[in-house]
Amino acid sequence: MPSGRTHDRITLYALPFVTGVTFWQTHSGNVTLLVAGGFLFGGLMFGPDLDIYSVQYQRWGFVRWIWLPYQKSLRHRSFLSHGPIIGTTLRVLYLGCLLGILAILILPIATKLWNVTFTWEDLGAIIERSLTAYSTEFLALFLGLELGAMSHSLSDWSGSAYKRMQKQGVRGLLSSGKIKKRKATSRGSSRPKPKTSKNRTK
Repeated sequence: MPSGRTHDRITLYALPFVTGVTFWQTHSGNVTLLVAGGFLFGGLMFGPDLDIYSVQYQRWGFVRWIWLPYQKSLRHRSFLSHGPIIGTTLRVLYLGCLLGILAILILPIATKLWNVTFTWEDLGAIIERSLTAYSTEFLALFLGLELGAMSHSLSDWSGSAYKRMQKQGVRGLLSSGKIKKRKATSRGSSRPKPKTSKNRTK
C-alpha cells in the first residue's frame, strides 16, 4: 500500500489533468473550479483513509475527533470506505449528519441571543432551494470528491496487486482470496499430536 506522501503526490500530479479535462468537457470556469477543488480536498483530506489514523485524518487538526465513530464503525479498506461512489457518499452523509447536529445545537442559542426569528422550516426551505438552484454545482463538487477518493483507492489496489504479482506472478491476482482462505483453514486445523506413552519392559 502506498504511503501518505505517495498518495499526496498522485493527487497533486493528477490535478492539472483533471482540471484540463473538466474544462475541455464543460467550458465552464465555475464547474472546473468545483471539480478541481473537490478533487484536491478529496485526495488530501476527505479520502478513504479517514477510517484509520492516517495523514488525512491528522489534517483535520483539532476537530479530527469527529471521525472517531466513523473509524470504529468501519474496517480499514472495506467496501464502505474504499468502494466506488458508496465510500464518498457515506462520508458526505456522515459529515452532513454531524453538521445537522451542530445546527440543532446552535440554532436555539442564536435565536435567544440575537433574537433571530429563524425556524426549522426556514432552514429546510433554504436547503431545498439551494439543492435545486445549484444542482449542477453540487454534482460537480461530488464528482471532484469521488475522483480524489478513487485516485487514492486505485493506487492502493494497484500497489497491492503489483506486490502479489511480484511474489506469485499472475496467479496471485486470480487466486489471492483462495490462498488467504487456505492459510486460515490450515492454521485453524493444525493441532498438536497427542503424545503416545511407550510400553515399559520389565
